[in-house]
Amino acid sequence: MRRMSDEPSSRPAVRHPRVGHQVQRAVMQLILDAGLRPGELLPTEAELMESLGVSRNSVREALKALQALDIVEIRHGYGTYVGQASLTPLADGLTFRTLLRPADDAHALAEILQVREVLEEGLIRRLAARPLPVEVLDRLDVIVGKMGAAGEADEPFADLDREFHETLYSSLGNELIPQLLGAFWNVFDRVAGVRQWSSDPAPEVTVDRHRAIVTALRAQDAARAQEAMATHFRGIEKRAEQETRGVQ
Repeated sequence: MRRMSDEPSSRPAVRHPRVGHQVQRAVMQLILDAGLRPGELLPTEAELMESLGVSRNSVREALKALQALDIVEIRHGYGTYVGQASLTPLADGLTFRTLLRPADDAHALAEILQVREVLEEGLIRRLAARPLPVEVLDRLDVIVGKMGAAGEADEPFADLDREFHETLYSSLGNELIPQLLGAFWNVFDRVAGVRQWSSDPAPEVTVDRHRAIVTALRAQDAARAQEAMATHFRGIEKRAEQETRGVQ
């Protein structure tokens, strides 16, 4: 484990009246300066107190706040470790923000869907601009086939829908994409669960829209791929609005 230097720290002591926020920033900077990675042990509370020039309570409050953000992980009896810095706090905040709105307010969820739509339309353009690996396209076809079978059996296929979108962007090699899309997906699922919204009454339409996306990608037609994705999202937005208004 990489530890702080034993030499006196040149970092100025934190003595601002709003010390909690200052200590949080100082601990994050310490992690960066020390090159600590997720899962590695942080200095002890006593070491942080000495290094930052603050009280034990200030250190503990800052660590608790950082734990809520998944920046650190407190393991009682073992110490404090660098967290994964996941997007779970983002999903939690967006879910709460959306649920704060009245149940019949369709605009609240529409905002989440619009952000995801903009993100995915941009990603689909990038994908369609170059040949996708055959194995990715084949995997997408298999997923669409399973979605169709589930729909015919009158079974939900939300997990397959999610797998489709995750597989779709896997060839980009960007680790942030599935995390960000997953955060938005989790928000939608959790809000839909609380509001007791049902699934799409016409699953074959959802299957056809996903199949259209794959067809456009096989043809390397960026315009068609983007339009297919936009059509897919218009269907989601319309359904969400109908559920919000109580229209079946």
